[in-house]
Amino acid sequence: MAKRGKRLEALRALIDRNKRYELAEAMDLIQKTSTAKFDEAIDIAIRLGVNPRHADQMIRGACVLPHGTGKTVRLAVFAKGEKATEAEEAGADFVGAEDLVEKIKGGWMDFDRAIATPDMMGLVGRIGRLLGPRGLMPNPKVGTVTFDLKTAVAESKAGKINFRVEKAGIIHANIGRRSFEPEKLAENALALLDVLLKLKPASAKGTYVRSITVASTMGPGIKIDQAHMQSLFKV
Repeated sequence: MAKRGKRLEALRALIDRNKRYELAEAMDLIQKTSTAKFDEAIDIAIRLGVNPRHADQMIRGACVLPHGTGKTVRLAVFAKGEKATEAEEAGADFVGAEDLVEKIKGGWMDFDRAIATPDMMGLVGRIGRLLGPRGLMPNPKVGTVTFDLKTAVAESKAGKINFRVEKAGIIHANIGRRSFEPEKLAENALALLDVLLKLKPASAKGTYVRSITVASTMGPGIKIDQAHMQSLFKV
């Protein structure tokens, strides 16, 4: 078994492992447990009561975080004509059609997200085996296949995240950086939970949100009281 370092042990001592913290308290605490010399990412893991092996319980979607992720997103857009101009004016970093496909075939992958207009998907499909494994394939379910490029580009630049439930029923997502104020981290977390609650499948039985944990890149996990977090939504 790997031995934990003194730094991590000291940080773990700040956390009550048997307690589930209220959201605001957890976000304050995560600032104290993020002590690396860089601006650590803050990630959230939400375990859902779903079985991803059932098609109707495969939770997948996107969420626009109100305060973004703190990361600059390099955006590639597959479009032609007026739509290419629209994408460029909206702030896309790379715009093209056949030329962009050929560039990617040649090994270039210097972007974080791809968007395409529906009429470009036949062309984009030729590089699906390159984009798919990296999670870059445009998909209408998360809003990356659309003619409304102005909105799609703006949302991606503002901090839109995509998520997909893993085999164990867990959603992993980035909700910001250590440099964010605790209140902004909390609001980002609530925005994601709001989307997940709306995606609850009718076939899911029992408790839907089973556990919520937040952690910084180099810090220990902090359990959040999921029932209290859900109570923060206005009914």
